[in-house]
Amino acid sequence: MFSDNVRVRHSHKRIKNHIIEFVIQLEILIKDKWCPVVRYDTIHGFAHKDIIHPSGKVDKIPLPIQNFNEALIFAEEELRAEWEFFKMRYLEEVRQSEGI
Repeated sequence: MFSDNVRVRHSHKRIKNHIIEFVIQLEILIKDKWCPVVRYDTIHGFAHKDIIHPSGKVDKIPLPIQNFNEALIFAEEELRAEWEFFKMRYLEEVRQSEGI
């Protein structure tokens, strides 16, 4: 957890030293519900980032690195550096959707 209301879920599979798939998801707690904010994964066969909006819309952005080992490291580092930005973006969208 990065803070009391922010957590990261991480899962990966590997064969020996080679990552064959991964998922890393940043979630924030809003009104007793964990909401996904950003997810890095390889579910569709390529490394990408999903920017998740409170409306349910998802923006899929390919990662600049397609080697899954390197993409996993990139995702972990970007998330560590940018989690507060992702959290604030999501909360601002929640505020706008509620007319606050």
